[in-house]
Amino acid sequence: MASLPPGQGGEAVAMETDTLARQVDGVERSTAFLRQEHMALLRGLHLEILSLQRRCTELTCELNLKPPGRTQTDVEDEEEVLKARCQQAEAELREQQCTLGDVRREFGQKGALAGALRAALKDKERRFLEELKRRGHRITALNGELQRQTDTAARLSFQLYAARQTLHQQREQERHAPRGAQRPPPTPPPAPAPPPATRPKRRSHRPAAMVRAERARECVPRERVTGPEDPAPMPDPALFLYPRRHRPRSRHAHAHRSQRGLEGEGQREGPAEGGGPPRVDPAPVAAATEAE
Repeated sequence: MASLPPGQGGEAVAMETDTLARQVDGVERSTAFLRQEHMALLRGLHLEILSLQRRCTELTCELNLKPPGRTQTDVEDEEEVLKARCQQAEAELREQQCTLGDVRREFGQKGALAGALRAALKDKERRFLEELKRRGHRITALNGELQRQTDTAARLSFQLYAARQTLHQQREQERHAPRGAQRPPPTPPPAPAPPPATRPKRRSHRPAAMVRAERARECVPRERVTGPEDPAPMPDPALFLYPRRHRPRSRHAHAHRSQRGLEGEGQREGPAEGGGPPRVDPAPVAAATEAE
């Protein structure tokens, strides 16, 4: 090794010393940085360990609180129970479907029956309305016949009263006349007015009314007209000329009541001495006579 001069050898050593010092300084800084990084890593690992320990403690508590896990036998038993329930539900569903079909068929039958009953009800209603209309026409015809018979009864009662009044006047004249004088022959009662000519349109009603009037005149006893008792005053024709009322009253009962009313009036009232007949409104009687 060649020796260096004294001046140059000292400079080289100083340079190497500076280089080594710089390298040592860099290594120390790197070591300090690594130590800091290592401390931060250790701190993070420590925190992670603490977190895992807390989680482990929580899981241990939950495991202690929960029941023990089911075995395979328990799982199979539960599956069998669920299958049985499913089969039972399917059977109930099929039964309900069958019941629903029966209900639908019954509903269809009931609908057809309701339609038939509705048609029958409409037919009965139509026949009832027709019968009601026919009875209405019949009632109208009977009311007209009753009105004609009432007018005939009023006219006959008026004629009967006129005949009785004539006989009463004749007896009064005979009573006041001298006994030796010749008695005039009794005046016959006025003949009933002949029925007017009927029109062809009312041919079905007029003959029946005239026949009933003739029968009513024939039913009056002759001794009641020519007998010795004094004639009773004329009954009120207003009893026969009542306004038309729609009452379900038979013709026989009406004629019987009218005859009883005439007899009662004749028995209650005495002879009208020196007096005329009771004042009666001639308008209804004239109207009844003209109607006949």
